Amino acid sequence: MKYFNKTILAVAVTLASSQAMAAGFQLNSQSATGLGRAFAGDAVIADNASVLSRNPAAMALFDEKSLSVGVAYADLDVNVSDVSIPLGNYGNADDVAENKLIPNFYYIQPINDKWAFGVAGFSNFGTGTDLTGLANSNPKAADGSIVPAPAPVDLLGNTEIITMNFNASLSYRFNDHFSVGAGVDIIYGEGNLSREGNLPFGENGSMVPVSLVDVEADGVAFGGIIGAVYEFNADHRLGMSYRFSPEFKATGDVNMTQPGVGAIAFDEINIPMPDIFQVAGFHQLTEKFALHYTAQLTTWGDFHEITVTDGQLANGTPVGDAVLKQYAWDDSWLFSVGGTYTINEKWKVRAGYMHDQGVVGDLSSLSIPDSDRNWYTAGVSYGLSTQSTIDMGIAFVRGEDVHVTEHSSVIEAIPGLSGDVTAYTRSDAVYYSVQYSYQF
Repeated sequence: MKYFNKTILAVAVTLASSQAMAAGFQLNSQSATGLGRAFAGDAVIADNASVLSRNPAAMALFDEKSLSVGVAYADLDVNVSDVSIPLGNYGNADDVAENKLIPNFYYIQPINDKWAFGVAGFSNFGTGTDLTGLANSNPKAADGSIVPAPAPVDLLGNTEIITMNFNASLSYRFNDHFSVGAGVDIIYGEGNLSREGNLPFGENGSMVPVSLVDVEADGVAFGGIIGAVYEFNADHRLGMSYRFSPEFKATGDVNMTQPGVGAIAFDEINIPMPDIFQVAGFHQLTEKFALHYTAQLTTWGDFHEITVTDGQLANGTPVGDAVLKQYAWDDSWLFSVGGTYTINEKWKVRAGYMHDQGVVGDLSSLSIPDSDRNWYTAGVSYGLSTQSTIDMGIAFVRGEDVHVTEHSSVIEAIPGLSGDVTAYTRSDAVYYSVQYSYQF
C-alpha cells in the first residue's frame, strides 16, 4: 500500500499560513507605531526609523540620525476542529500555533542634504505550528467506538520556520519634492519540520511508529527594494515601494521515508518567495490630526511550486530532483487606513483598520487554513524627552471560519476511501508591540 506522498514536505514548509496571521505566511509586525495604525501610511510617514522596513526613499525625510529598536509578541489562537474521514472523526486540535517574539531594529544616518544611509533587521515571513496530537490519534465512529484506521500523518506534525531580513539602503533627494531609495536584503531562514505517527507497517499490518519526514535546513538568500517619495508640501506626501524577493534555497538534512523504497535524503529545498508592492499616503489635516492609508499587493501567485534537489537513497543511488507540491495561490491585496492624534507635546494616540485578503483560491487545504482577515489596532506614543520616544501598539486580528478539504495518501491507501480529509479551521490573534526611538 502506498502511504507516502511527495507533497509531505511541501505541506510541512507552508503549514498553517494563518499562524503568521497575514496572507500566505507573511508577517506584519515590523514596528509598534506601524502596528498601532494598522501599518497605514507606513511607507511614507517617517515618524521614526522603522520606515526603513517599508520604503528606503523615506530616509530622505530625516535631518538627524535616528534609531528605533522594538519587539512584537504574537499571541496566536488557531484551532482545527472536526478533522474527519468517512469512517470517523479524529477530533479537534486547539491552540496549535506557537506564540512568537519578533524583534526589529533600524538606524538611519543622513550623509548630507542629498544622501542618507540606513541599516535594518526585521522579519517579513515565518510560521510555527504543532499538530502532532492529531497525528497519533484514531478516528471515532458516530457511536463513539474506535475505528482501526491510521491518522493522516502526512498532513499533520510539527513545523517551525523563522526568517530574518537584514537590509542596507541608500536614499537620494532630487529636490524639495521628490526622493528615491534602494536597498539590498540579506534574508536568513531556518526550518525544523517533522511528519511522524503510527502506521500499519508492522508485522501483519500492526501499527508502528514511522517517521515520514524529518528536516533541519537553513539558508541565505538575497533580495532588494526600491522606493520613491513625493512631497506636495510639509503636510501631504505619497510614497511607494517594490520589494523583490528571491527564490529561497535551504540546505541541510532533508530525510524522508518511502515504504517499499526506503530512506531518501535531499540536500536542498527551493521555495519561491513573493514580491511586495505598496502605495501609501500621509495627510496632516489639522494641527493635531493626521490621516494615512496603504494599499499593498503581495504576489503570492509566484508561489507556484516547491522543489527539492540532489536526492539519493541510503545506498547512494541518486534519485535527482523532484517537484514536491504545486500550488494555485492568488495574489493578495491588503488595504489599511489609520489616524494619528497629537494630544500634547508628550502624548500621541493612533488607531487603524486593515483588511488582508487570503491567498488560497479554489484548492482549499487543511494544512493551509487561510482566510481573509480584519485587523483592529490602536497605539500610543510618549515622549520621554525631545529626542526619545516610547511607542506601544496592539492589534486584534480576526479570521473567518473555513471548511477545508485536504488529500492524504495515508487515507487513500484504505480500501474504498478517496483520501479526502475535511476539517474546520479558525485563526485569530492579538499582537502586542513596544518600541524605543531616539533621534541624535
